Amino acid sequence: MAEPRPAPAARAYTPTALPPVGARLAAFVAIIVGGICGGLITFAVVDLQCGSDDRRAGQIVDGPPGVATSMSTPGTTPASDGGCDVVAGAAGLAGAVASAAGVSVISVLVLRAMAEWRRNLVLDDPGLTAGKPSPQRTNRSRRKPSA
Repeated sequence: MAEPRPAPAARAYTPTALPPVGARLAAFVAIIVGGICGGLITFAVVDLQCGSDDRRAGQIVDGPPGVATSMSTPGTTPASDGGCDVVAGAAGLAGAVASAAGVSVISVLVLRAMAEWRRNLVLDDPGLTAGKPSPQRTNRSRRKPSA
């Protein structure tokens, strides 16, 4: 009668270059947040630089009491913005794309560095490597070691 094989307690460690799921999720969230922040900052800067200052000043502070201003006169509409909302929106979208692209470059570099660190990891527990010998590093340098 053949003896049954015992079930392995844990699967053998196999090195992979794939970063952990948590790191990939954090990189995705960082790209989204970076894009949103870049878009909002760009929109705000362009919106502040574009348009007439009289319209914005009238919205923030009304003139002194008894003095008629163009914004406080009943029945008048504010002056046209000259298309600044469209320009600010387009700049905000471009800023969002540019900042998300910048954050994605940094995220990819960090994920690659994590994968390289995992690849160079040497495990001391022989149970995790399933009896496979650990790779030995050899010094291929021709220089003499310093004293």
